[in-house]
Amino acid sequence: MRRRLLLAVAPAVLAGCGFELRRAPDFAFKSILITSGSAVSTDLRRNLSSVPEMQVLPLSGRPDQAQVILDVPEERRERVVVGVNASGQVRELQLRIRMKFKLRTPQGKELIPETELLQQRDISFNETAVLAKEAEEGLLYRDMQNDLVQQLMRRLGAIKSL
Repeated sequence: MRRRLLLAVAPAVLAGCGFELRRAPDFAFKSILITSGSAVSTDLRRNLSSVPEMQVLPLSGRPDQAQVILDVPEERRERVVVGVNASGQVRELQLRIRMKFKLRTPQGKELIPETELLQQRDISFNETAVLAKEAEEGLLYRDMQNDLVQQLMRRLGAIKSL
């Protein structure tokens, strides 16, 4: 009896505390042009296309057709050695994705000044399992890319007026 009561009360308690599932933010604009064809930009395009009433212009689109333009002048993947053993062999790497972007209107009004986002992950390295480590590296890069897209979505959603 207590379990049933607890199960019945739990949803009411969660609703009363303000808990709400994360959803796509409300954007102040209805059309966007992303000026890069990089991997992060492609994922961002895909995410924005799933937002109702959002028009994502193709890479070859005209800037005057969009309400806002997202410029991505730089996106770089880095692989840095951070640890070696006594014989000088690599033992630990740090993977990074560094991205610069800015958001502006077609008239040139800057909504978000040039900003750099950085994601990094540490990975151990073992030369006897190179193929497995390459696969792990690919998964970590994909995870960092998803994190960058989510950060960009939140920053774009924070714009309240053009």
